[in-house]
Amino acid sequence: MSPKPGTLHLVPSPLDFGIEGAEAVPLDELLPMGVLRIAARLDHWVAENARSARAFLKRVDAVVPLALPLQQIEIVELPRAPKGVRTASQPDLAPLLAPLRAGHHLGLISEAGLPAVADPGAALVQAAHAAGIEVVALPGASSLLLALAASGLNGQSFAFVGYLPVDATERAARVRELETLSRKARQTQLLIETPYRNAALLEALLAHLQAGTRLAVGCGLTAPGGFTRSDTVARWRAQPASLPGDRPAVFALLAA
Repeated sequence: MSPKPGTLHLVPSPLDFGIEGAEAVPLDELLPMGVLRIAARLDHWVAENARSARAFLKRVDAVVPLALPLQQIEIVELPRAPKGVRTASQPDLAPLLAPLRAGHHLGLISEAGLPAVADPGAALVQAAHAAGIEVVALPGASSLLLALAASGLNGQSFAFVGYLPVDATERAARVRELETLSRKARQTQLLIETPYRNAALLEALLAHLQAGTRLAVGCGLTAPGGFTRSDTVARWRAQPASLPGDRPAVFALLAA
């Protein structure tokens, strides 16, 4: 008789990976204790990055001792398409579900925040549902929702649009397109950028948005020194601000 399949737990990770001083923040100040207790029991993981997952588990162990030594915990990375190669086909995720079919519980963890939200882990969640495996999302911070809540912009209607084009001309066109959509639908537009391009994105937004559009930036949220600024584009221009190139940021705009 086959064992009852295990549960796929979507385990949130803190938003402070790679931010200086983050290790000083105890994990139980960032995540619920119930999440840490579940994470400490899991001996099978799928991660976007195995190194980050091990760093996370070390921080868990400092609060709730792991059920097994870290060296005995299996961490498998999500398959990635080769850089520069675009393909419509999905990688075979069936091998990643093997522990679940054998009756083990499995943790899915992202680099930061909630797995499967602005994250490639969504494909594994879809595969688990297709295989009839229970999926449980555990509570934790989402940088997108924290930034939206702190912005004061429209939280009743919003969209996450991801990254903008790197090419300056294409990026300018996309900024104007999003502003037009925001004005027409009264919808907040959320976007992100690789941290070292934070300043370039802010510069593009201030250059191409209209003066009355509201712009908010949530930077380094939940980490020491994190902040949110929300103001009109006109006031952003009058009082320029610099953004660090080593902290993740979420940008939000709402056209007047």
